[in-house]
Amino acid sequence: MFSRKRGGAKHVRAADAPPSTALAQSLAADGDAPAPEFGPWDVKHAPGDVQRLDLGSLQIPAIEGVEVRVQANPDGGIEQVVLVDGESALQLGVFAAPRTEGIWDEVREEIATAMGSDGVQPREVTGRYGTELIARVNTPDGPADVRFVGVDGPRWMVRALFQGAAAADPSAEGVLGVALEGLVVVRDDEPRPVREPLPLRLPKEMAEQNPAQQV
Repeated sequence: MFSRKRGGAKHVRAADAPPSTALAQSLAADGDAPAPEFGPWDVKHAPGDVQRLDLGSLQIPAIEGVEVRVQANPDGGIEQVVLVDGESALQLGVFAAPRTEGIWDEVREEIATAMGSDGVQPREVTGRYGTELIARVNTPDGPADVRFVGVDGPRWMVRALFQGAAAADPSAEGVLGVALEGLVVVRDDEPRPVREPLPLRLPKEMAEQNPAQQV
């Protein structure tokens, strides 16, 4: 289900944590690294024969029960991507990164520092993608659970923000977890500053539909 809504940083080598599967495979010679068991995938390693919604730098697998909401500017550029399943949501972002270095460790530290400045005490936990960040934050609707997940790839980083039930209990990810592990990143060849968001665009079928329409 798809819907539409209108609408010079430094980097460090991730020395104290092993690289993600996506990044480790990109650093190995062809045939030297085992095929990853799940994504997010770099496009050159992505499984074929999977129906995906093409948003440019991100391709999202079509999964029954997952609603894809995008916020786009008048030019069709996407400013926000959120996947929704019941009481859970998953916000996705993809950013430029060095070819051989991960940036999630540093990004995670900065998120934690910003939360601390707002009086929130986040905790680091270990998940299937490595170190994650969880917290309970105040919103206009009351306290809410959030969980940040980062995946380093070759010249890209995916930042995933779970909200709702999937944030409080990772075992409740359900189809949103399936969507994240089936995500494909298409990194262009343009040189980009580290952390710059990679370009996202509306596919034709979403650009042409009525903003209130769902398919």
